[in-house]
Amino acid sequence: MVKITDVARHAGVSPSTVSYALSGKRSISAETRRRVQASIRELGYRPHAGARALASSRSNVLALVVPLRTGMHVPVVMQFAVSVVTTARQHDHDVLLLTQEEGEDGLRRVADTALVDALIVMDVQMHDDRLPLLRGLDRPAVLIGFPAEPAGLTCIDLDFRAAGAACVEQLALLGHRCVALIGSPPEVYVRETGFARRVAEGFTSAADRHGLTSSIHPCEASPAAARAVAERLLREHPALTGVVVHNEPVIDPLIEAFEELGLRVPGDLSVTAICPDELAGRARVPVTSVAIPTAEVGTRAVELLMEKLDGQEVPEATLLPPRLTARASTAPRPVP
Repeated sequence: MVKITDVARHAGVSPSTVSYALSGKRSISAETRRRVQASIRELGYRPHAGARALASSRSNVLALVVPLRTGMHVPVVMQFAVSVVTTARQHDHDVLLLTQEEGEDGLRRVADTALVDALIVMDVQMHDDRLPLLRGLDRPAVLIGFPAEPAGLTCIDLDFRAAGAACVEQLALLGHRCVALIGSPPEVYVRETGFARRVAEGFTSAADRHGLTSSIHPCEASPAAARAVAERLLREHPALTGVVVHNEPVIDPLIEAFEELGLRVPGDLSVTAICPDELAGRARVPVTSVAIPTAEVGTRAVELLMEKLDGQEVPEATLLPPRLTARASTAPRPVP
């Protein structure tokens, strides 16, 4: 491991001079600073976190606030987290993961210390009680998700309203006239989680625009719940030929349930989904889907934070357009 004394010897200065170059506590000549920096690069010296903090007045740590609430699909949440951590390391930052359901108190506990330079907040609700604190923080924050009133905040996410609409547009293009949204677990809607509400809005508006019969059905993330929803749909909507699924764990159980109830996918029933591409591709029947771009959202959230930390202006709203990929689960509406 390269030490500060190795850098000093290579640059032809004292260890204290190297320390001053890192901390900025004392002025040194530009030429000496350049020699020290060149030696640091050539030897691959990595300053201790404390020295970096002294030099920059930063901790080089970001907080990722992910309350693991009921109804959340943890594997997809962790995809976001991995993207944030990976990108943060590229910017020489570590990530403090906060998963407890502490709401405003948890945010304040972290924000009132020197533990972190900035925050990324996930699972944003339409009327999130953390928003007043986030608007008043003395350090940057980025939300992955949009509340009802995003003014004064920096938010990024997939355009879930457009994603819901895109799935309906695909079914309408194939001639389907009766469609259903099998959505997130009921508690996600009760909390008014932003992405779930916006998918429902986009689904309904697109169905109305095309004159389709439509209905929305929250669903617990279990095979038994998927079977119950499938049975209810066929009982209440016998003309149903198109389904949009926004609930990753029940995609395969739903397809299996419909098949056991006598509907072939896609011969009798077309299925679309909003989910990560890899999940859609390995489903029981590869599913036509709008991708959830976890890697891109996580990366851009960190980049927005880095720009804010550098004092740059950033857009308040970044909505990523939906990208729909057609697969084997959709086909033209069957002719009676």
